[in-house]
Amino acid sequence: MEFRQLRYLVALAEERNFTRAAEREHIAQPALSQQIRKLEQAVGLPLVERTTRHVAMTDAGNLLVARARRILSELDAAEAELQSLVGVQTGHVTVGTIHTMGPIDVSLALAIFHQRHPRVELTVREQSSEELAEMLRLDELDLAFLSVTEPIESRGLALMQLISEELVVVLPVDHRLARRRRVRMAELAEEQFISYRAGSRLRELLLAAGHHAGFEPQVTLELNESQRIRRLVARRMGVAILPRSDAQAPGAEVATVALIDPSLRRDITLAWREDRRHAPAAAEFLELAGELYAAPTVQRDVGSGVPAAHAPG
Repeated sequence: MEFRQLRYLVALAEERNFTRAAEREHIAQPALSQQIRKLEQAVGLPLVERTTRHVAMTDAGNLLVARARRILSELDAAEAELQSLVGVQTGHVTVGTIHTMGPIDVSLALAIFHQRHPRVELTVREQSSEELAEMLRLDELDLAFLSVTEPIESRGLALMQLISEELVVVLPVDHRLARRRRVRMAELAEEQFISYRAGSRLRELLLAAGHHAGFEPQVTLELNESQRIRRLVARRMGVAILPRSDAQAPGAEVATVALIDPSLRRDITLAWREDRRHAPAAAEFLELAGELYAAPTVQRDVGSGVPAAHAPG
């Protein structure tokens, strides 16, 4: 079993295609196929299910891929630590973000880091909080900006809360509730909601608030971008619950009303795998992000936990 074979297997598991995996690893496709077969012979088990349309991992393949990611991560970290003796010169940092970052401007950290370390590659992946958390656990990301849920908080991640932000009701300007100072969730029971897709933290909070108020919110449109949601609300396609920073940012004209019974908040939290030894480039980006965004009053170590945004009740 060779390190390069493990890299090829991980690439194949992520790309689900021999040609794309070979291109990613900068080798010929037949050579990659040959190395995967040699790896299967070495372990004595089939690792890959091959069909004419796609590639899938066997149970043994998935097990080895999970281990391989940890092994390769440690190897990369060791190599990078040796390089760090002369400073952060090269490397690759992969950062995850949720779809709506509110007042957290990740581009600022990316720009500063690139200016300091122009030879370090940066990759940004945008997914839901639950997806980002799983990618951290699988070492597909070095760090991520996400919102904390109970499964995230309780399963092996180090967490640093950056902000906690109020969620508000977003309505068309001529809506019957648009002139109110606050609205109870129960008063929205008959409304059609525009929301983020299932699995996102904001969708989870919307459903929790509806259940608290005794109804199942009717989500008729799903998007992953707050400004588009606002434009649809402005066109009277429904109502939405968004972070206040997104609701009041420049954009489509809508009415913003405080939500009560329950009131809602969402956090943005910097997360990384608790027991991971980061390569110097990733460690420096993590330190930079903490310096730029962390509020001293809410910053906490994983040992004490991070308060997750939640719907009361």
